[in-house]
Amino acid sequence: MVSRLDDALRFQQTALNLRAARQELLASNIANADTPNYKARDVDFASALRGALAGTPSELPAAKTSPMHLEGNSGASLMGAPVMYRKPVQPSADGNTVDMDVERAQFADNALRYEASVMFVNARLKSILTAIQG
Repeated sequence: MVSRLDDALRFQQTALNLRAARQELLASNIANADTPNYKARDVDFASALRGALAGTPSELPAAKTSPMHLEGNSGASLMGAPVMYRKPVQPSADGNTVDMDVERAQFADNALRYEASVMFVNARLKSILTAIQG
């Protein structure tokens, strides 16, 4: 029974986790709007979700030539999806590529979609509860 509930909600759980991680990435862009040479970053949500649901890593593992080598983490992925640099619309003198209008719009869009997903999960859980009780 529990596994069926997990299967019913796995897509939404993955989507919510990815939206939350993307929200942190967008918030980091906004927080660093005045940092010289900061490069705005984002992730392609659709391909990241496909990869997360398929369970396939988007990065190739590094070849180790010695058992003393460490794995390392460059921070270049978000839940297995590659984090890309945003192309600046207008270059700045200090090398910062954060465009506050773009970042605010992406932040608001992602937050709205997160809330919609939460409402969908809530409605789904209510329907499952009704089916169990009825």
